[in-house]
Amino acid sequence: MLFKPFSQLPAFTAGDETEIREVLHPHNDGVAFGYSLAHATLEPGQASLPHTLHGRSETYIIQSGAGKAMIAGEEVELGPGDTVYIPAGAEQHIRNVGDGPLTFWCIVCPPWSAETEEVLPKGQ
Repeated sequence: MLFKPFSQLPAFTAGDETEIREVLHPHNDGVAFGYSLAHATLEPGQASLPHTLHGRSETYIIQSGAGKAMIAGEEVELGPGDTVYIPAGAEQHIRNVGDGPLTFWCIVCPPWSAETEEVLPKGQ
């Protein structure tokens, strides 16, 4: 069994300017599974930078707040309980359009790695 209290997970700012807490990652947790799991937070008016994950798909599950995601040129409004699948290589970003924090879970398969994430110039 692997147990990690959420309150003890350190927060950091990712390359796409999203606040992230790494929850599970096979390379860091010594457990063999084919994905990584993180928790993300964007404050009101904040957006992630456009980015892409080469060779990795990503799924967002919205926990709280209101957001708009732009995935491969398509925009979708998101709220609590909504799920959006992002194909590998798709340009993506998400923006908080609500009055409170936008929090969501990020599942990356295969697991996230810095070498496969490309942060794109704004406006691309």
